[in-house]
Amino acid sequence: MKVGILGSGDVAKALAQGFIRHGHQVMLGTRDTAKLKDWAAQHRGAQTGSFADTAKFGEIVVLAVKGTAALDAVAAAGAANLAGKPVIDATNPIADAPPTNGVLKFFTSLDQSLMERLQRAAPDAHFVKAFNSVGNGMMVDPQLKGGKPTMFICGNDDGAKATVRGICDQFGWETADMGKAEAARAIEPLCILWCIPAFIRNERTHAFKLLHRD
Repeated sequence: MKVGILGSGDVAKALAQGFIRHGHQVMLGTRDTAKLKDWAAQHRGAQTGSFADTAKFGEIVVLAVKGTAALDAVAAAGAANLAGKPVIDATNPIADAPPTNGVLKFFTSLDQSLMERLQRAAPDAHFVKAFNSVGNGMMVDPQLKGGKPTMFICGNDDGAKATVRGICDQFGWETADMGKAEAARAIEPLCILWCIPAFIRNERTHAFKLLHRD
């Protein structure tokens, strides 16, 4: 597939490298393409462009920016360029404040997720929450003693979620579909839980797994 990734930070680059490794064409979108020139030169199959160009390019789009910049990135991409496409929302609503005893602060509440705000901003895009509950070093082909970890996803469009499930399968994950967009209110705070060991013990080689009795 052609994958447009909105963002130029560590998460965007990690996912871009994963898509390239698994045979997809990738364009990385940024406000300043010059800062990605060296990165693109080192990764065959990678292109760079503006947010709008990247959204147009992608058959599927990934939003991988800071949570505080997410709405602006969607606006810069253009709602029309995202319409009808699966949009993987890998963002978290992390506030610009330091953690307390390893616990991050969010700028949202449990009554409204960042993804719901994004869905309202681009109502014809098919947002799917994914890749927000693990560090960038574990997003693609994680190798864990307990086997495949679980990627929790949610979104309003079943077709888009099926596409994202296929990507999760490629990237070495089991997928747990938590339902509609409102479930992002529960999935986004998994970032807080994942980050606690990272902040207090410098542990970043863990992921969540959903276990079933039967």
